[in-house]
Amino acid sequence: QVQLVESGGGLVQTGGSLRLSCAASGRTFSNSAMGWFRQAPGKERECVAAISRSNSITYYADSVKGRFTISRDNAKNTVYLQMNSLKPEDTAVYYCAASFRVGYISITPRADQYDYWGQGTQVTVSS
Repeated sequence: QVQLVESGGGLVQTGGSLRLSCAASGRTFSNSAMGWFRQAPGKERECVAAISRSNSITYYADSVKGRFTISRDNAKNTVYLQMNSLKPEDTAVYYCAASFRVGYISITPRADQYDYWGQGTQVTVSS
């Protein structure tokens, strides 16, 4: 079992920044690829960023490229999502997720490939 706890969400104005954190406990964190997903009301859950177990491969959705940065600290069992230049369309509940299925230098944006999920943290960007 893995427990994932997100933090760092909140209300921010357009153009502002937030850093989300996801603390993991349970199974060895370094054995999992990690992803950040978001879901806005009435929309499907989408992967905004993912990072490999090796910490060498990252994925970003086109909508966040150049604005969001995913990183991980295996010593702290934590994955981060730095979000800059936020826009109202970034408003959503953000979830972190862990996948123990992908290889050491692999990542996946597919939600069905992730085994564990956090409870989510709300990000609201006001215009």
